[in-house]
Amino acid sequence: MPASLPPDLRSRLDKTIREARRVAEAAARDALEALAVDRGRFHESMSLADRGLRDRLRARGRQLGDRRDPRMRTQEIGRLGHEVAYEYWHRMLFAHLLAENGLLVEPEGGVALSLEECGELAREEDTDRWTLAGRFAARMLPGVFRRRGPVHEVAFSPEARLELERLLESLPEAVFLAGDSLGWTYQFWQASRKDQVNKSGVKIGADELPAVTQLFTERYMVLFLFHNTIGAWRAAKALGGSEDFGEHETEEDLRRAVRIKAGGGYDFSYLRFVRDPDDGGKWRPAAGWFENWPRTAAELRVLDPCCGSGHFLVEGLELLARLRMEEEGLSVDDAVRRVLAENLHGLEIDPRCAQIAAFNLAFTAWRLAGGPVDLPRLKVACCGLAPNAVESDWMALADEGEDAMGLQGERDLFGAEPTLATNPLQDSFTALHKVFQDAPELGSLIDPHRALPPGFFSPDSSTTAKVLSSIVERENRHAEGFERAVAAEGMAQALQLLDQTYTLVVTNVPFLARGKQSAVLRRFCERNHSAAKGDLATTFVSRILRWLGKSGTSALVAPQNWLFLTTYRRLREELLKKRTWNMFARLGEHAFDDAQAAGGFAILNLLSSDKAAKDWRMAGIDVSATRDQSPIRAAEKDELLKGAAPVELTRQASQLKNPDAVVLMRSIGDHALLSAVAHGHQGIATGDYPCFGRKFWEIGESGWACVWTPQQSTVQETIHYGGREHVLHEKDGKSGKEGLQRGEGVRVQGGGFGAIAA
Repeated sequence: MPASLPPDLRSRLDKTIREARRVAEAAARDALEALAVDRGRFHESMSLADRGLRDRLRARGRQLGDRRDPRMRTQEIGRLGHEVAYEYWHRMLFAHLLAENGLLVEPEGGVALSLEECGELAREEDTDRWTLAGRFAARMLPGVFRRRGPVHEVAFSPEARLELERLLESLPEAVFLAGDSLGWTYQFWQASRKDQVNKSGVKIGADELPAVTQLFTERYMVLFLFHNTIGAWRAAKALGGSEDFGEHETEEDLRRAVRIKAGGGYDFSYLRFVRDPDDGGKWRPAAGWFENWPRTAAELRVLDPCCGSGHFLVEGLELLARLRMEEEGLSVDDAVRRVLAENLHGLEIDPRCAQIAAFNLAFTAWRLAGGPVDLPRLKVACCGLAPNAVESDWMALADEGEDAMGLQGERDLFGAEPTLATNPLQDSFTALHKVFQDAPELGSLIDPHRALPPGFFSPDSSTTAKVLSSIVERENRHAEGFERAVAAEGMAQALQLLDQTYTLVVTNVPFLARGKQSAVLRRFCERNHSAAKGDLATTFVSRILRWLGKSGTSALVAPQNWLFLTTYRRLREELLKKRTWNMFARLGEHAFDDAQAAGGFAILNLLSSDKAAKDWRMAGIDVSATRDQSPIRAAEKDELLKGAAPVELTRQASQLKNPDAVVLMRSIGDHALLSAVAHGHQGIATGDYPCFGRKFWEIGESGWACVWTPQQSTVQETIHYGGREHVLHEKDGKSGKEGLQRGEGVRVQGGGFGAIAA
């Protein structure tokens, strides 16, 4: 894989994209206002073509969620403006990326073009090179770029277009040749919006989720998770079990033996091995054998349900293409196509990010193949689309679909007679409408079967998707119906992925504490994942288990606090009793080389859906820093995970004996717990509370002349603002008479104000 962006170029790309978003969104708003998209009536001076474009843009805006005032006939343009700005800039960016890598091809002649050559062709067609390059890119990747739509017909002012071109051309060539540039693109696009949301303190819902939860996944995390799942599975096949493992003396010997030679080779640098004390000290993959997985790479089904810019999908393609070349003797072109068609699946709540992931995957496929090759339809879908229409309007699509597919029954005075074909189709469209009502907030948390009432018809997503594709292809359709059909087609594609089972679900789950979630999100987590509801991340841990069937595995980047907080005790107990904990790596703070992740503590967690054997020893690696240590940065954690950090083995069953089933790296053995021999009568407290302590409501107006410090204490039961009613007298503000902090006979214990005793 090409080299990563160095810090200086990453910073430069960040600044450029932030500025590009500012320019593009201002230009988009100006262009939409010039077309009177926000007004109740078109400008009299507008041409018929512009009036038609205005109608189609308004239909698109409503499908995106922009609200229309039925009385004034005005309409919001916020969501539509964001989409216009995104599409304009990213088509330029994608075209430049393809051109710099020799992958921008003129579709008719099949010849790779530079941007200069594209400019010459553009002049002949009386357009600009970016428009033409974007058109070529869309024809090369019809599954990535939308085939038709009014957004791409919006013209920016010459000044805005020139400024965006200047910004793009200011980036050095190395930015477009780096292997992770696309991965950073959307995070930088959302960076200013993320800052804005975090400062506002609003609850995080549909409009805020994509920005707030977007975080670049470090490549070492991606590699560690793949190498200790698919890599461990391959090791068991390649080395034939524990007997052959014993011939090797070191982990490095074993990794060399497991290396894939096909397609230029693939090394499992992060694959860890241990000597199993229950098997005479013989080697085994630290995460286990994955014996219940399929036997061939062709049968492996991999899903990233929060795929972001596609980091896991790209690495999965790199690995699985070489595996299938080796196992099946395929050419690189055939291996790439089959992996995309059969092995890799991605879901993403934000349609813009889903587009980047799909482009990233296609771009990687072409780079592996050495040039543009025909690709199958990529199995990457947006699961964050909502119907944004009443059910009766939505069901009109079913009627049109029946007509498009030739399924209409005989019509009489009372309408069409239902048939065995039309009834299921009607039910499928009803199901789509119900399942995706809250999709912009729930995304891949949606479980189609649980989202429908008991006994409701299960939608035939494959047939529905075909019907919708035929509707979208129809020409001269009403704008409203076209936009609805495009949205429904996307939902049907997402439904197909949501409704299947997978061998491996691998992702960086979104981190979002319950207190920051919108009411819709909180209610959903409470109702469907009560043991895991404390954080969106742990809710995903719970949701992912439903995709795994009886023998699948999840491999996640997640927050580490769910391993020990009392909030998640029931979740830990359930998973320790009913699932196999293959491996976890405690990363701690500074796991991400990104300031936006400051203060986040992470783990890499491998968990399989089958029940652990009674004597199973789970593997753990700790590359976090203790409080008395200097911070361990991401680059150092990267190296430690490859082999320098030891792998600890502990019996999974013994974790249930820990207080609150806290998951520990090492067993506590047979030692008695402190709670068995001692009792803590009092925690942090003042020694003379009657003198120095009050409830805040006991202090009169004159009392606030003193300096009082809030004290947070414990509670008997969970109540709003519980434990926050106490204040402590620090000193007298007028006389200067010292209070608790400096008063006569007072001593400070523990170095903190909360641990003071008289």
